[in-house]
Amino acid sequence: MSARAEFLDVGPYHRANGAVTLPGSKSISNRTLLLAALCPDQTLVRGLLQSDDTEVMINALRQLGAGIRLGNSGDGFDEVLVDGDNAFSVADAKLFLGNAGTAFRPLTAAIALQTPIGGRFELTGVPRMHERPIADLVDALRQLGADIAYLGEPGFPPLEIRARKNVDCDRVQVRGDVSSQFLSALLLSLPILTRQSGSPMRVEVMGELISKPYIEITLNLMARFGVDVEREGWQAFVVPGSAAYRSPVGHVIAVEGDASSASYFLAAGAIAGGPVRVKGVGKASIQGDIRFVNVLADMGAVVSMGEDWIEASAPASGKLKGIDADLNHIPDAAMTIAICAMFAEGTTMIRNVASWRVKETDRISAMATELRKLGATVEEGEDFIRVTPPVELKSGVAIDTYDDHRMAMCFSLASLAGVSVRINDPGCVSKTFPTYFDELKKIAS
Repeated sequence: MSARAEFLDVGPYHRANGAVTLPGSKSISNRTLLLAALCPDQTLVRGLLQSDDTEVMINALRQLGAGIRLGNSGDGFDEVLVDGDNAFSVADAKLFLGNAGTAFRPLTAAIALQTPIGGRFELTGVPRMHERPIADLVDALRQLGADIAYLGEPGFPPLEIRARKNVDCDRVQVRGDVSSQFLSALLLSLPILTRQSGSPMRVEVMGELISKPYIEITLNLMARFGVDVEREGWQAFVVPGSAAYRSPVGHVIAVEGDASSASYFLAAGAIAGGPVRVKGVGKASIQGDIRFVNVLADMGAVVSMGEDWIEASAPASGKLKGIDADLNHIPDAAMTIAICAMFAEGTTMIRNVASWRVKETDRISAMATELRKLGATVEEGEDFIRVTPPVELKSGVAIDTYDDHRMAMCFSLASLAGVSVRINDPGCVSKTFPTYFDELKKIAS
């Protein structure tokens, strides 16, 4: 979708079956771009997601001195050649990072730990980004001597970053109960210090670490770039002394399909007959959201998978069943379960998703508001949402999306109840999946 249309009418649909090739994972794409820029040589990244979030990361890295050349591998996947030789060589830049948490948080850490004397950087985003907390990361970086100032409300972007003070420190503490991106940002950037000092750095997590699978992605990718982090449960991590990034074997790395995006099509198969197959992600995935399929199976869906594909169909009874589940480990894909609840018998309880409150929008409030429009009975709490479906979904409902790509994609699935759904600001899906509605149309009838 090339333009930000005011709205898009979706459906009515009654059936879903077919196959979809997934775009690259956003989480893997932006982490990989940063890691490639932190290497002193070239890395060819294949299968990179083309979206708003990766575009702001690419633009920022270019401003910071990285050489980035876009191309095509010839098999339908985009490829990007990243040359990190001069990355982070500039001393002054104003970076606009949109609403991309996977760009803003890691770049804050990477810049803060290597800003030269006299350097000054300003990091800004859209208004919603300026409402998303970053104090836990800033507090951790300040323990390492980072000079970071808030340019607006304390605890939130925009930020000003100046040269780091020399601090003799071998450990740093960070809270883990608000966003796992703070820990990921620290881990990704600490080899900047350990390479210089030759000494290991220990990261201690305060409180319960949420969204652990996203930390697993971070650790897996760091290892591919030559830095193996020692993990002590989920409470401490040690980056080895003299650790330094290097390009993966062959100077090539492939980005797997996005497991969060897979959830919408697998849900479609489970809701409306199926089978629906997604290609590009499967048993071999390093993404935590692959565990969405287990939850879908708990609701009664028929699920199968291979190394790089997953397929889902409706239960033999034709109807999903409500569940009570802690979905802290799959916060993004958990939104899709809330929509599946509209097609299930009984009530569905989604627990331990407080992180929804600090995402692209307050997702607990937004989900509750829009589900009620469709006729659902919804109870929301600080970290949970309980959904009881109506006897029949209302047709012609206009769904507000709050500039949140996942709201748009989730609620499009309501059309599979044989009703028409109007999605306001459908172009917000460009954040992670610009062609989403075209792909949905291919499998829905």
